[in-house]
Amino acid sequence: MKATGMGTGGLLPALVATLLCACAGPASRPLEDRAGVVAPADGEVVARNARFVIYRASAGDDLHGIAQRFFADAEQWWRIADFNEGLALRAGAIVVVPLAEPNPPGIDARRFQTVPVLCYHRFGPGSGKMVVSAENFARQMQWLADNDYRVIPLSTLESFLDGRSDLPRRAVALTIDDGYRTVFEYAYPVLRRHRFPATIFLYTDFVGAGDALTWKQMREMVDSGLIDIQAHSKSHSNLIEHAAAEDDRAYAERIDTEVAVPISVIESRLPIKVSRFAFPYGDANQDVLERLQRHRYGLGFTVNPGGNAFFAEKLMLRRTMIYGDHSLSAFKARLETSRPLSNP
Repeated sequence: MKATGMGTGGLLPALVATLLCACAGPASRPLEDRAGVVAPADGEVVARNARFVIYRASAGDDLHGIAQRFFADAEQWWRIADFNEGLALRAGAIVVVPLAEPNPPGIDARRFQTVPVLCYHRFGPGSGKMVVSAENFARQMQWLADNDYRVIPLSTLESFLDGRSDLPRRAVALTIDDGYRTVFEYAYPVLRRHRFPATIFLYTDFVGAGDALTWKQMREMVDSGLIDIQAHSKSHSNLIEHAAAEDDRAYAERIDTEVAVPISVIESRLPIKVSRFAFPYGDANQDVLERLQRHRYGLGFTVNPGGNAFFAEKLMLRRTMIYGDHSLSAFKARLETSRPLSNP
């Protein structure tokens, strides 16, 4: 198993040497992690200080087990992977475990981190622009897995935007709009195979239509722990345009309904807290944003392409559309995970 991520150059040898001089010697018993629980990895702690552990792996170790030992959270394995670029994890390998979260905003001397949020609609057979074939979707997800992209839920993205945590170097989020049944039929099996989380933005009037997801299907996906269901309005009407003969008061009432109803509908049918909203057609104005704040939405999503840096506006986040005619090269080109400091 390889641990990959951003290079550390000469830092790793120097760090190992420093800690070995400071506190060399094998651990006489399995160390306890920061939560006070003896964790499963059983290799040797060669040295440690407040910021790093120098760890010699045993034959049965993997990054999840090492993360469980030192972080009390196996899902934090990516911290070790990102720090130890190119490491082949085998018996006797020296692994540096960074104990501190070093960089919540994702900034280094030359670049800052951006998180792409990909937007899909339909899957499977069909020739429409919004339809991604099952084969192409599987190929895209396999490419993410093979190239060390870490698919994160939107809750983790929100924590990053709040400055509460850092992210894997190649973090990406997946979203799917509207709520078509093909999500369950074609996309969900692929996501489940890779253990990739995703958010479905549902417009609630759609449920019950012939090609829409059912509440039973949504509950099965939610119960997997991988799929979140969030709001895409009530009826998918354009929220920045007045309807015919609609005065300002009627417009305001309609917008409030479009924003508020998905909360009550989704939360009444699923064990979900609705706090994220994707704008129909990607459009929002100040009236819409004020309604989102009034109803305590934490994140809002457009379809403006590009990645989201730590300073992104949380109610106007970027999302990049993935279309059915995108080649794998076009898909790769839409994964903006950093930008140079000279071009924010």
